[in-house]
Amino acid sequence: MKSNVLIAAVIAVSSINAMAQPAGFDYRVDRFADIEVMRYYVPGFDKLSLQQKTYIYYLTEAALQGRDILTDQNGKYNLTVRQLIERIYTTYNGNREDKDFKALEVYLKQIWFGNGIHHHYSTDKFTPAFSQKFFSKQFDRLTDQQMPDGYQNKKQRAELKKLMQRILFEPSFMAKRVNQADGEDLILTSANNMYEGVTQNEVENYYSRLRNPNDPTPVMWGLNCRVAKIDGKVVEQPYVADGLYGKAISKIVFYLGKAKEYAENDGQRAYIDKLIEFYRTGSLRAFDEYSILWAEETKGDVDFINGFIEVYGDPLGMTGSWEGMVNFRNGDASHRTAVISGNAEYFERNSPVDDRFKKDEVKGVSAKVITAAILAGDSYPSTPIGINLPNSNWIRAQHGSKSVTLENITDAYDGAAAGNGFNEEFAYSSAEVEMMRRNLTLADKLHTDLHECLGHASGKLLPGVDKNALKAYASTLEEGRADLFALYYLADPKLVELGVISDPDTYKAEYYKYIMNGLMTQLTRIEPGKDIEESHMRNRKFISEWCYEHGKADNVIELVKRDGKTYVKINDYEKLRGLFAQLLAEVQRIKSTGDYEAGRQLVENYGVKVDPAIHAEVLERYARLNIAPYKGFVNPVYEAVRDNNGNITDVKVSYGEDYIHQMLRYSRDYSPLTVNR
Repeated sequence: MKSNVLIAAVIAVSSINAMAQPAGFDYRVDRFADIEVMRYYVPGFDKLSLQQKTYIYYLTEAALQGRDILTDQNGKYNLTVRQLIERIYTTYNGNREDKDFKALEVYLKQIWFGNGIHHHYSTDKFTPAFSQKFFSKQFDRLTDQQMPDGYQNKKQRAELKKLMQRILFEPSFMAKRVNQADGEDLILTSANNMYEGVTQNEVENYYSRLRNPNDPTPVMWGLNCRVAKIDGKVVEQPYVADGLYGKAISKIVFYLGKAKEYAENDGQRAYIDKLIEFYRTGSLRAFDEYSILWAEETKGDVDFINGFIEVYGDPLGMTGSWEGMVNFRNGDASHRTAVISGNAEYFERNSPVDDRFKKDEVKGVSAKVITAAILAGDSYPSTPIGINLPNSNWIRAQHGSKSVTLENITDAYDGAAAGNGFNEEFAYSSAEVEMMRRNLTLADKLHTDLHECLGHASGKLLPGVDKNALKAYASTLEEGRADLFALYYLADPKLVELGVISDPDTYKAEYYKYIMNGLMTQLTRIEPGKDIEESHMRNRKFISEWCYEHGKADNVIELVKRDGKTYVKINDYEKLRGLFAQLLAEVQRIKSTGDYEAGRQLVENYGVKVDPAIHAEVLERYARLNIAPYKGFVNPVYEAVRDNNGNITDVKVSYGEDYIHQMLRYSRDYSPLTVNR
């Protein structure tokens, strides 16, 4: 599970870690549409051993080879559209200041950022600002050799042009990558490429026949396949070395094999072998065996994620989007997470949920603060700030889990947000602004730590409860459960006792920001007239809205009008913590018992609908600040230094590559599913 970043501007800044990056490090790279692209620094890389650097280098190569997989999962025409627009862009010989060309450049940047034609967060289709006449002219001037794969002859060109006219200029065609609207067929109305020719009912029936409710170690059905109807029969098409995405998976396997030669210990070598087996066979049992080996290996400093992991891109929450990330331990900062995870038993036993839903024994919750070395797939360009894996409930219960906080990423967000004026505009008074300035950096990191280290690792399903019982609401409710766990324990005196914080009121900064964000400021990411659909936004909304409604009798939270503006005012932080406890108990009950209807009601009643008046006000106030609501990153560049015999003698890291250059280079060098001419 991922902990996604809130609106970039919402992350208030107290103190920036002056040692996290060199003086004068320039975070900002590019700005377009609703996006700001940044760079992140990789502190400590130069202090790693040559073995560790080489290990990271090959793991990085393995991660970058998966780029095309995610793009194709996100939409069946995405690779074709990317190739075509890139070739129009790179071969254009007209005035590059022309408004249509500049609009095409923005559209291409959006495609790169969204890994396809849909927005990475809202999943709405991008609307190009260039004219149909301009596009038609640029399409016609391309040679047959410059056409995307499979469209080189006259007939194919004509078919492609007609298709592109629909994709680009017909709003209702493939309008939504992931539809979550209640009461609709979520597969037929979603434009992703994880299903072909099947309905939601057909898919649910197919997997209901495969699942065994009495299996104590169930595999994650559907994780690594597309489901299609062929000759009237529903079948799985696995993502595997000799199947779908085979060219990319074979390259990933090759570089994993190279990385294995430089692994730090036998445990790492064992889980790399098992991951390779999974990629070659598609066996979900092999994936579970890999996940166990990976979760139990905690001695090495270097680690990585590579595979079909998170299921937010699937409206049914089953198929994993391809994701890659390489990282190494931040030894100094990991003390904080080690203390928290080392006391996991205390947090589980004292949780406000029913004892029936608590784990009998907390096993193997390992946590660390990491330095991200490379981001790829579903973690690039937009990336989480925290991760807890594996996602399999029984593996987490029996073998434990790994939780990580990406501190160099949070440092980059903080550095870019410094002085943007957001808190001054939206906070109720100077007292809240000062409270967040003083305590929010630490409170934010602790919230992520608790969310990932303990929130996702807490609780259990009752025997016989299907992990897919909550269907399309599962991701929202799981993220809400982890958030509530973290919010509740942020105010626990145990954190002071453990020495994690010194000021017992530190939690108030996070409480205020969270409620302000859930009730108001995250609406900067929603277009007027639309509902909230993204899982993390829904969970923040239902938590904040539920607490607001259920705290009215005691006036716990107020929406105060002053000078024509609306502000959130929290009158009783202790009672707010009590509301978090009540809601945590209910959400855990819903998950533990598989109470679909209660989960649906909670999300639909509190997490979906938007007050149009508040929304319009927030958008107007936010627009004056000129802040991009979404942020993402370009990666550092790693260069292997070799001797005359080809042996790696060092690995250098640099940060100067801009967004356009990196994306075009990745399309040239890391696109195994396309032919690059």
